[in-house]
This record gives sequence, structure tokens and C-alpha cells, in this order.
Amino acid sequence: MSPDTVASEGSALGPVELVLVRHGESLGNVADRAAIAAKAHRLDLSASDERIELSDEGQAQADALGEHVASLPDDQRPTVVVSSPYRRARSTAERVLAQHPVDVLLDERLRERELGIFDGITWYGIKADHPGESDRRDRVGKFYYRPPGGESWADVVLRIRSLLVELQARYAGERVWLFSHEAVILAFRYVLEGLDAARVVALQKEEPLANCSLTRYVLTDGALTLAARDDTSAVEAGGAEVTHEPGAARDPDADTTSDTGDTRESR
Repeated sequence: MSPDTVASEGSALGPVELVLVRHGESLGNVADRAAIAAKAHRLDLSASDERIELSDEGQAQADALGEHVASLPDDQRPTVVVSSPYRRARSTAERVLAQHPVDVLLDERLRERELGIFDGITWYGIKADHPGESDRRDRVGKFYYRPPGGESWADVVLRIRSLLVELQARYAGERVWLFSHEAVILAFRYVLEGLDAARVVALQKEEPLANCSLTRYVLTDGALTLAARDDTSAVEAGGAEVTHEPGAARDPDADTTSDTGDTRESR
């Protein structure tokens, strides 16, 4: 099924609005910045990726977005909310919806890209301790490279295609908000906008997504069309800090950014 087919099918049966929300700043993001600054091989984290909590700033970002949602007229608020089951995404959704009683559905297809043996390792550690895998990734290319025990970007795209078909079939006319992670949101862009592999990989460096930012699609002329990208206006209006990955400090070609930190492709 091509991206154009997905979009056209969504226009017939699916949501009238699709809003992709990146979770608030996590303790992993904080640990990642510290590890990159210290050129450490690993992040100083004991919790698994699934259990990483929001930082204090991440909670403030989610609360700011919640105030924004509460201020919206009824015909603009989300009617369906689905979240990654990972704690940082789920907690963001729950805080955002604290004043707007909508059930938060969980779907594992929205989870962060899994990095397998590279979980919690910075690009410094990958290059130093796994040089063979680093070379293999350079040969295969970032989009199709699958770290041992982990997922490629193409694997994430496959789960997003599956989820989109289900959303289109179940939520006709709904305003759907999805709480997830940067690599997953970029996978949505790949499918909905018909991007190629090189372009979606480049977007991670060229247009990094801030924590608690909104990427919004609206039904226009029979297709879901990008209306806003990396919108942080609600976070700013609420007085919270806008935070990103430490992109300027990391290897621009490394598989190293995540939401538990920047070691797994922008979690």
C-alpha cells in the first residue's frame, strides 16, 4: 500500500484531524545530555526504557499543553487519545488530559524504536565498543539498519502503517491525538507525506522535534495534510521551557538519540 493510498483511504473513513504529540522531557533526555557532554559511553540510568519518567520540566511542559487543551472550544478538543505504553508518553497524555476527561488508550505500536544491545549507549560507546556494528550500519544505511535485538526505522514504519489502517477504519470523523516518540512521529510523516528513506532520516537532524511539540494533520481535499510541525506555542504560552535533544553535541550520523536519552534515535 503506497502512502497516497493510505492518505486517500483515511479521507474516506478516518479522522478529520490527527495530532502527533511528542512526550515531555524525560529523565532519560536529561541523562543523555549529561552523557554527551561528558563523552561517556553509557547513560547514567537504572530504569528500563519503558519505565523512564518525565523530568520536572517535562511535567511542566505537559501541564502547559494541558492548559492549552482545556482552553480549546469543544469542537477542537481531542475526541480519541492513544498513547505509547512507555511511561513518559503515557504520563504526558494523562497530564495533558487532566482537565479534559477522555480515556487514554494504549497501543504498543506507538512505542519508541527499540535499539536492542545499544539501549542506553551513546554514540561514543557504540563506536568504541561495537566498531563492527558501526561499520555495518554505515554499509546498510540508517533507515534499514537493525541493531542486534532491535528495530530498523523500516520496522517502525511497518507498525505505523498497521496502526493507520486501524485508525482510519475505527475513528471516522474523530479528532485523534497520539502521544509518542520522535522516531515514531517521523515514521508517520514518512507514510502520510510519502517521504523517501533519505528524507525522513535527514529530517531528524534538520527539523528535530521539541518535547511536547505538536505535529498536526487535517483532512483537506480528501487527504490528511500537514498543517503544523513541531508546534511549541502551547508550551511557550504556559511558561515552560522548550527542550530538544543535544543535536549539536552528537555525531550527526550516529544512531544515538532517544527519549530515554539520545542514544536511541530521539526517544
